Amino acid sequence: MHFERSAPPSSRDAELLTNSWTSLNRTASASYAARWSASLRGKCPGSLRRNGTRKITFAELAALGVMGLTVPEKYGGASRDILGTMVVIEELSRRSLAVAVPYIMAASYAGMNLVECATEDQKRELLARVASGSLMFAYGWTEPNAGADLASVTTRAKRVQDKVRINGTKRFCSGAAIADYIYALVRTGPKDVRYKNLSLILVPPTAVGITITPIESLGMKGAATTDVTVVDVEVPFTNVIGAEAGLEQWLVDGDGLWARCGEAGGRRHGSGHSRRRAEDAWSYALERVQFGKAISNYQSIQHKLAEMKTQLHAARLVLYHAAWLANQHQRCGVETSMAKLFAPEVAKSVALECQTIFGAYGYVKNFDSERDVRGALLLPIIERSWAVQRNNIFKWSKLAAWHGAIDFETERHDAGWIPARRTARSCRAPHRSNHDGSR
Repeated sequence: MHFERSAPPSSRDAELLTNSWTSLNRTASASYAARWSASLRGKCPGSLRRNGTRKITFAELAALGVMGLTVPEKYGGASRDILGTMVVIEELSRRSLAVAVPYIMAASYAGMNLVECATEDQKRELLARVASGSLMFAYGWTEPNAGADLASVTTRAKRVQDKVRINGTKRFCSGAAIADYIYALVRTGPKDVRYKNLSLILVPPTAVGITITPIESLGMKGAATTDVTVVDVEVPFTNVIGAEAGLEQWLVDGDGLWARCGEAGGRRHGSGHSRRRAEDAWSYALERVQFGKAISNYQSIQHKLAEMKTQLHAARLVLYHAAWLANQHQRCGVETSMAKLFAPEVAKSVALECQTIFGAYGYVKNFDSERDVRGALLLPIIERSWAVQRNNIFKWSKLAAWHGAIDFETERHDAGWIPARRTARSCRAPHRSNHDGSR
C-alpha cells in the first residue's frame, strides 16, 4: 500500500472530497443532525414516512455525487471508490453517529450487495436510483436468534408462481419505517448446509402483512431501530437479488459479500465520531483553566490526549488499508476483520476518555459527550462480537497459509480469504497471491 498522496489515485479524490464535504458539513450537518433525531424520536412509523428531512439531505448528498461512490459508471454512479465512501461516512458521523446510518444502508450495504449479486436487469433498475439518492434501505439480517451467526436465520421465503411469500421476524432493523426497501436475509431452502439456501430479498415495508414496532435504545436514537414482523408477505419474484440464481445463493463470509459491504460502514462510522470527540476534548483542555492554568498543561491530560491521537491514527491506517485492498479487488477478509475488531474498540475508548476530560460537562444532557458515549457503546456490538472477529482473523489467516497466500515465516500478508464459498453469481472465487503483491 502506498502512503503518498499521489497513490493510489483515489487518495487524491478522497482528499478533495473531504474538503468539499467539510464545507457542506459545517453549514448543514449540525442542524441536520438535530432535525433528523427530532423527526424520528417518539413518532409512529406513518409520521416517520411522511417526514421530508431525509429526501432533502439525500438530495444534498446526491448533488456532491457521493451516493454513487459504490456504483459503477455504467449504472449512473461515480465508479468504485471505497476510500471515498469511507470519507463521506466519517464526515457524516462527526456530528452524530445516527446521521451516517441512512447513507451506510444505501451506499454501502445495498449498493455493494447489488453490484456483487444482482442480475443485470436489477442493476439497471436499482443502482441508478441508489446513485441518485432516491432510494433508502433498511438492514434486515438480524433476528431474535440470529446475530453474529447469520446461518441461524429462520425467516423463510417460498416461491409461489411469480411471487415470493415471506414469513419471519427481523430485529434491530434500523430505519425500516422510512425505508423504501428492507433488504432481508431469508432462508429459501432446507438448512442442510449452514451457509446454503440463504438469499437477499428486497421487501417494501409498506407491504400488507408487515408490522413495524419501534425499539427504545440507550443511544443512536436518530437511527430509529425496530422489530419487523413479516406474516405471509408477498413480493414479486424479481425482488430476489440474483433471481433464479439468488434462490441457491451461498452467503459469502470473509472476503466476499459481507466483508466488502461491511468495511465501508461501521469502522469508518466510529472513526469520524471519535475524531470529532477528540478534537473537542483537545480544544476544551486548552481553554479549561483550573488551579491557575489550562488543564492541557497537566501531564495526566497530555497523556490522555496523546494516547487518543495515537489510537485514532492507528485505527485510520487499519481502515484505509482494508479499504485500499478492497478497492484493488484484492482479498481482504483478514484485514476487514482486523478493522472490525480494532476501530470500534478505539471509538469506545476515545469516547470514554473524552468524557473524563470534560468532567461533569461530559455527563449532563446539555452537551454532546454523554450522547456520544451512548452511541460509541454500540459500535463494537454492530460489528459482531470481538470474539468472532478474533476467530475469523486466525481462521482465515490459517487457511490462507495452507494455500500459500501468507508466509508466516516472514509475516507477509498478501491476502486474507476463505476457500470457495461463493455466491451463485458474481462473487469471485479465491485465488493465490504472489508475494510481490501482483495479481
